[in-house]
Amino acid sequence: MSVKENKALSEAELQELVAASDSGARSVPGRLGLFIAGVALVWSIFQVLLASPWAPYVLPSDAINNSRQIHLAFAVFLSAMAYPLFKRAPTDRVPWYDWLLALGGAFFALYGYFFYAKIVQNGGLADQTDAYAGLIGLALLFIAAYRTLGPVMVILAIIFLGYVFFGSSEVVPDQIRWAGASLRKAMSHMWITSEGVFGIALGVSTKFVFLFVLFGALLDKAGAGNYFIKMAFGALGHLRGGPAKAAVVGSAATGLISGSSIANVVTTGTFTIPLMKRVGFSAEKAGSVEVASSVNGQIMPPVMGAAAFLMVEYVGISYVEVITHAFLPAIISYIALVYIVHLEAVKNNMPTLGNKVVSMGKTIGGMFAFFAGFAALCYLTQFPVRLITDMVPSGSGWVLSVLLAAIYVGLIYLAASVPDLEPDDPNAEQVELPEIPKIYKSGLYFLLPIIVLVYFLMIERKSPGLSAFWATFLLFGILLTQKTLKAFFRGEDNALSKLKDGVIDLIQGMIDGARNMIGIGLATATAGIIVGTVSLTGIGQVMADFVEFLSGGNLILMLIFVAILSLILGMGLPTTANYIVVSSLMVAVVVELGAQSGLVVPLIAVHLFVFYFGIMADVTPPVGLASFAAAAVSGGDAIRTGFTAFFYSLRTVALPFVFIFNTDLLLIDVTWVQGIIVFVVSTIGILVFTAGTMGWFMTRSKIWETVALLVIAFALFRPGVFMNQIQPPYEQFEPAAFAQVLEDARPGSELRTTISGPDFDTLDMKDLTVVLIVPEAEGLDARLDELGLILVPEDGVMRLDEPMFGTDLSDKLSSFDFYADDPVAITKVQGSADQLPKELIFIPALALLGLVAWLQIGRARRQPEGVAA
Repeated sequence: MSVKENKALSEAELQELVAASDSGARSVPGRLGLFIAGVALVWSIFQVLLASPWAPYVLPSDAINNSRQIHLAFAVFLSAMAYPLFKRAPTDRVPWYDWLLALGGAFFALYGYFFYAKIVQNGGLADQTDAYAGLIGLALLFIAAYRTLGPVMVILAIIFLGYVFFGSSEVVPDQIRWAGASLRKAMSHMWITSEGVFGIALGVSTKFVFLFVLFGALLDKAGAGNYFIKMAFGALGHLRGGPAKAAVVGSAATGLISGSSIANVVTTGTFTIPLMKRVGFSAEKAGSVEVASSVNGQIMPPVMGAAAFLMVEYVGISYVEVITHAFLPAIISYIALVYIVHLEAVKNNMPTLGNKVVSMGKTIGGMFAFFAGFAALCYLTQFPVRLITDMVPSGSGWVLSVLLAAIYVGLIYLAASVPDLEPDDPNAEQVELPEIPKIYKSGLYFLLPIIVLVYFLMIERKSPGLSAFWATFLLFGILLTQKTLKAFFRGEDNALSKLKDGVIDLIQGMIDGARNMIGIGLATATAGIIVGTVSLTGIGQVMADFVEFLSGGNLILMLIFVAILSLILGMGLPTTANYIVVSSLMVAVVVELGAQSGLVVPLIAVHLFVFYFGIMADVTPPVGLASFAAAAVSGGDAIRTGFTAFFYSLRTVALPFVFIFNTDLLLIDVTWVQGIIVFVVSTIGILVFTAGTMGWFMTRSKIWETVALLVIAFALFRPGVFMNQIQPPYEQFEPAAFAQVLEDARPGSELRTTISGPDFDTLDMKDLTVVLIVPEAEGLDARLDELGLILVPEDGVMRLDEPMFGTDLSDKLSSFDFYADDPVAITKVQGSADQLPKELIFIPALALLGLVAWLQIGRARRQPEGVAA
């Protein structure tokens, strides 16, 4: 235990902490409070209608076309109502200056909506009036962002905006100087068009993120959060370190509900942290377990953090592909965290809670069966749906709705047969662990909206916004009717009167959802200024050259630099804004540097890398907000909690580096069989890595055993590194013989081709490695045509002309100047060599693991029972 513990905050103080961060610290009573709540409710209704398939029929076309402006207007107005501008500003009323800022901010956010015809007539170019309106709008946006997100976001945006105006000054170094922009040009870009504030990021917040945040708020209001926590405790609470294991699983489940790390910490932590302390975790370690598991909720599909929706637009792939690639790292990360708390419990010989005796194997098997069954249920749903669609093509929607309603009523009937779940008191003298057979019926219907969401996302492949709409629409029905139906099935007299409670819950859930969106809406809008600056000035390329210079062209150093930048920016930025800023500046650099190093890094891998380190900022001191929230619950030291949580999150730090170099982890180009092998091996790998970093496997590890465990983990994650030392993966060919090599190559095989030539912007010579997939066409000319390559052999050098327009190569080689004095030429050609399967490396790695385990088991048996080794 820590020597000194701070006083833990009360439940009311904790809710104030969450409100101050997520939904605003101001709570206004009376009619004005009802008015503010009404505005939030109207925002939610507008967003639901916008996402619905009926939007073109119920909303004016102008409102749909300018939905980003309306979205921002609500966010700016409510920020002034909900967040005090100064520390000493009143929290029970709205001062006059906040009314001015709220109305002014909303008006200028809607400027493009009000003067849409004039802007279109001007071709999207701002006139003098538009420019001044944009400048005032930016100032009001900065004030709203300052009060909601803190000063860092605003300072960063002002620095970038300053560069737009003063980047041509003599004071600015030559390397980053640019032509500069007039006020009209800058405001056209930043405020009038969809390049700046009203760009992709705000569009994603408008189309997708709001609905998912609302979905989470309504699911929580329905009582799903308490149900998930109870189920996790019922399944794991009896094990050694059970409260910590239940905290991990419960937080993974509530990660579906809450996109906020802080809200997740407080929601689950108020129950789990006191119980963890009761079984022997120190205040700091108890808080750290909750932080590590809550923060990881943002990487857990199917409902990830808001940044995941931005990847859809930035990477140009569907949301289904994003969550497919993110699935395996998230799952093994949580498995490793359960193992971490298990090792902590074993190391410190912690007692169990309650007197229930169940084997670890049976518990793990039961949990696996539940999650596998849930996944199978989501998958199998498609078959009866298709059958009904085929049988009743025109009325299938109504038939399926009635069927879903019947299933819901049946599950409510089951829930009514057991008492409603009440939150337990973790500080009670006698802790009664929930019994799964008695409680599971009480919330099975909470799985229905999640199944609907997964079905529409994964099976029907609908857009994230439409999928979330149908899941949210179902939640409307659940919130309205669950209390009434339960009362009816229990034979209570006041069943119909419960309908009023349902209406109140629904309205409150929609208000909560809107207030939780204020920060995200403002973060995406303000980050749009940075994205707009990059697109307007070309500073991205300058940053790329600078970072490449710092890293010396070394990809590992570059990734470390990106990770550090994410963590530093994350000290003052919310995770969504952090992701937007770092991905705008760094992703292209990493991909390009990887190509120059001969490593083809998929775009999604780099975006997930940035995303992972963005969420880590909620953990790391000195400004890890989730760590402060956990310390407020536990009464521990916030800085020590942050450092311990970072140590527990080492696997989240290591995994991004692994999947950059081993894209199998992201399930890129793997078969089902390969995917299962990757899952099994990577799970073993992450557990071995965890045992190595914790210094404990079967018993306390010796130094050489720790080193061996880390080497084994590396071999399991990157077997190719060892196999490449035994057998080279590629066969070298002379560049001048490229044409013959291409003609002889097997269709579908790879040719790694290094191309050298002058850079289009700087004329400096550079290298780029391109992986060419040999076409199916027969003959050299046909294959060259399909690839778009134009070869010009000259004096033993294989020169290239500019690739055919519209081919993949024309995009990949667009950074070369084909008309400079120096030629663009092929300088290196590698073809795939016959190499033994890299998976053979698993055999010696697992054999060494068996040796370490055998030695440790022998040592553990010789130690006195009950004594921590």
